[in-house]
Amino acid sequence: MAKKPAWVVDKERQENASVWLFGLHAVRDALANPARRKLRLIVTKNAADRLGDAIPSSGMTPEVADPRKFPAPLDPGSVHQGAALEVRPLDWGSLSDVVPPEGPASVILLDRVTDPHNVGAILRSAEVFGASAVIAPMRHSAPETGALAKTASGALERQPYFRVKNLALIMESLKDMGFQVVGLAGEAEETLESTLETAGDRVALVLGAEGPGLRDKTRATCDRLVRIPFAGEFGSLNVSNAAAVSLYAVRQKETR
Repeated sequence: MAKKPAWVVDKERQENASVWLFGLHAVRDALANPARRKLRLIVTKNAADRLGDAIPSSGMTPEVADPRKFPAPLDPGSVHQGAALEVRPLDWGSLSDVVPPEGPASVILLDRVTDPHNVGAILRSAEVFGASAVIAPMRHSAPETGALAKTASGALERQPYFRVKNLALIMESLKDMGFQVVGLAGEAEETLESTLETAGDRVALVLGAEGPGLRDKTRATCDRLVRIPFAGEFGSLNVSNAAAVSLYAVRQKETR
């Protein structure tokens, strides 16, 4: 029998992988999501009471556990609040399925942002400010995890999150869809505000990891590089805060 190519093996492994979500908010939203494949639910009696109708409405039969011997395979430091749900990763289809073909739209691209807490916070901001999608490379990015879902506070179930093989290729595809691709870089001469004044109504914001920032290829693929101006001589923002500020600025432009 011929050996399967490595990419086929990787794809099958990802499709068969499961994720343990934890925390009342993340579990409740996942239970309510019909698109989410749910495998196993473990709750304490107290958590089951707090989840209320979310459990019977989901069709799941929970395993009621002793809080002192919670059996879900979670990291020891996970604040699970007595609720854990094993699921399959969400399938959002293709980018064209979630990005409107015309009219105002925004997306976020993350270049090597690996901290699940940052990505979870960005997903939450993306949902709040109406971004069509958050996109990250398959390698050197945060996959769906319980920590990401908990930080996203339910947004993981509603905000499209794509992990792609080639970020630069997706940036080119977004240009073909009418997006201006704007990269955030602290040393850029243009400011985000001035750029948005002349940009169209379809904007793709690209943010890099704290420290290294955007890779050379990512920078070269951007239409423009911009910075967020600071009041003092020195200033910096966490990548999730920079994403929130940038998304708010784009949203303000869309609503004028």
